[in-house]
Amino acid sequence: MTTSSNKTAIRAEGLTKRFGTLVAVDGLNLEVAPGEAFALVGPDGAGKTTTMRMLCGIMDPDGGRAEVLGFDTVKESERLKEHIGYMPQRFGLYDDLTVAENIRFYADIYGVSKAEREARLPELLGFSNLTSFQDRLAANLSGGMRQKLGLTCALIHTPRLLFLDEPTFGVDPVSRREFWAILYQLLGTGMSIFLTTAYMDEAERAHRIALMHRGRLLIDDTLEAIKEKFQGELLEIHALDLHAAKRALADHPLAKQVLARGDRLLVTVDSAAAALKPFEIILQGAGLSGARLDKVEPGLEDLFVQMVQQEGG
Repeated sequence: MTTSSNKTAIRAEGLTKRFGTLVAVDGLNLEVAPGEAFALVGPDGAGKTTTMRMLCGIMDPDGGRAEVLGFDTVKESERLKEHIGYMPQRFGLYDDLTVAENIRFYADIYGVSKAEREARLPELLGFSNLTSFQDRLAANLSGGMRQKLGLTCALIHTPRLLFLDEPTFGVDPVSRREFWAILYQLLGTGMSIFLTTAYMDEAERAHRIALMHRGRLLIDDTLEAIKEKFQGELLEIHALDLHAAKRALADHPLAKQVLARGDRLLVTVDSAAAALKPFEIILQGAGLSGARLDKVEPGLEDLFVQMVQQEGG
């Protein structure tokens, strides 16, 4: 019998999954510590959901192995599922049941006794702010409330590790903040959380972050350590005509990369101090004398773009 480790909540070694000729997950290695929030970040098709399904014991790998809470995800998948909560992208709520009825339904699935579920229900409804909505049909809930209900259902059996697959996708910013406030409460109880997301700003809330692209991990570390990996410095440029500014700087020898993002340009340079004056001169020559240039700290998205380009796409 396998016993759970006090040192790691998740350990994956060489985890690989193929679908025909497509390598969806390519030799993935990672560890997640108990009580940690770990974010797996990447665009659609990066392999995030496939990774999570293998870690949950829902899908077998074609290569490598993983242990979650000390259980082998292939040999002991059924025992593992008793100790984890899993909230997929489309959590199976029943629209014709109320909030409370959905929770009780999942309590039945997980084999939670009637006494335990009735003791847990007020607590779960309270921390998810659903108490006043417990008699409302799931069909009549907002997107944010549906996500909180899905989370509550995934917690009814008191799991030690929670898997969340893009839990706030399509949810408004206020609901996203409320959802994360709930997650922080859970972390305070010692629970571990493994989540996938395409939102870089959301990933920054986690203790540790792994960037994934085309099935491979690019980096896995704390936010501070990851940001230190950025090569060069970053200039933010605001101009009335961003297209003209981008054209003016695109071939400049000091500009290593020029990206338009929203209402600004982000230009990677070796030295911001050395590039400021030459950039001002060339922008003025392009008729953009009102442009503003500022040195800014690179974010997670900036590093991800840089690493992807270094990987060749």
